[in-house]
Amino acid sequence: QVQLVESGGGLVQPGGSLRLSCAASGSIFSISAMGWYRQVPGKQRELLTSITSGGSTTYADSVKGRFFISRDNAKNTVYLQMNSLKPEDTAVYYCNLKSRFIDSWGQGTQVTVSS
Repeated sequence: QVQLVESGGGLVQPGGSLRLSCAASGSIFSISAMGWYRQVPGKQRELLTSITSGGSTTYADSVKGRFFISRDNAKNTVYLQMNSLKPEDTAVYYCNLKSRFIDSWGQGTQVTVSS
């Protein structure tokens, strides 16, 4: 089983930036698709962005132009750069790894955007 550990969450003012990291164990990271999701209480988990093993990316309209996903296969890590943060970005953020037979989730990291 792959373990994912997110870090980098916290409290930030509106308009600020944060970078989340998600480190993966194991040897399948480089051949896996990675995604970032978020969830607020009472709502479904929302896919924000994903990156394939080849580096192709997709973004939800809600974060397009503000959030950027990247990966470093040498470090088994995926990143989420979040800019121009808004109060409505407040949520628990999760990373996800998908490979042929594996669908793994991190424990989540809280991001709070507030003045």
